[in-house]
Amino acid sequence: MDKAFIYGMSVEGKNFTDRELETKRLQLNFENGMNSILISPRRIGKTSLVKKVKSLTEGKDRIVVFMDIYKCRSEYEFYEKFASSVIQATSTKMDQMVRTAKEFIMSITPKITYSPDPGTEYTLSLGITPKMNTPEEILDLPERIAQKKGIQMVVCIDEFQQIGEMPDSLTIQKTIRSVWQHHRNVCYCLFGSKQHLMNNLFYSRKMPFYQFGDMFFLKKIPTEKWVPFITSRFKDAGKQISEKLAERICQTVDNYSSYVQQLAWNVLVVSDSIVTEQTFQEGLEATFAQVTPFFVELTANLTTYQLNLLRAICSGFHEDFGKKNVTSHNDLGSRSNLVKLKKALIEREIIEQTEDGLFISDPLFERWFKQEMV
Repeated sequence: MDKAFIYGMSVEGKNFTDRELETKRLQLNFENGMNSILISPRRIGKTSLVKKVKSLTEGKDRIVVFMDIYKCRSEYEFYEKFASSVIQATSTKMDQMVRTAKEFIMSITPKITYSPDPGTEYTLSLGITPKMNTPEEILDLPERIAQKKGIQMVVCIDEFQQIGEMPDSLTIQKTIRSVWQHHRNVCYCLFGSKQHLMNNLFYSRKMPFYQFGDMFFLKKIPTEKWVPFITSRFKDAGKQISEKLAERICQTVDNYSSYVQQLAWNVLVVSDSIVTEQTFQEGLEATFAQVTPFFVELTANLTTYQLNLLRAICSGFHEDFGKKNVTSHNDLGSRSNLVKLKKALIEREIIEQTEDGLFISDPLFERWFKQEMV
């Protein structure tokens, strides 16, 4: 049975809403071998979009590989994950995985183990090492397999910003780009949850991945698209919510996809047949109860200056933090200290820099911070 609302994970089927233009654009990229780079804030739905397009485009002549490299902290951890994901996606049976691995990668001993992850039946480990395997050999793997099988391949890599955090990152990026740019049977879809790191990788002319493919910034789903989705899901659950309160759900969390689904679910749970103002507030309180422990932990290690900068932003100051009207209300230290404050909070994804100045990245965190810390 379909869940009314899903949050905290990628969504599919009836829980996937809107994104018609983005879906069409990404699907065309997949079908025409165009590299794609998706950049957006957290909780907007990048992973759900990529998985949606994966389901639309993969078939007998096109294989779509999906991998998450969040846990990869070094170059060869990435190569291990990269190679095992490609081999598993292009093999239908366990013994075929082993044969493919031995055919295309030199000097390895493939091992298959049953996975403790309930979403995965088994995992493939290859034992790739710097001593026995070159980066070029591993990075060229999907192209060689695609040529041998006479297929097209799309390799989707979630949390790609991890590449920028690895030791000797620039050399790794140059190596990857030098191999992938020559692939004709494989294209790549690269995306991640840390926006400022993704921007550093793809927007700078000095970086190897500059102009690597079709770049688009995934925006928030507008309220007019969310409202019919929310009201229909309530109706399917045997309950009724007015368009006005459905709009309130969206506005309260600034249309962040995961939060819209989370708040909508909490409102649905506490409501009887009809959603009222009271049950809306109860649902909102339940949502804050869920996120408060995370927000407490997030602020626990912040310095007084960092907290003061957040207070200044919440008070309506978004730029010119060195001016007297800002410093008279908030102790931010020296100008050089202010630069460090901004950098530290941006790197932790607590604030973001826009054309209009500095803003809190997370709409629920901003509401919580105003209530608890200002």
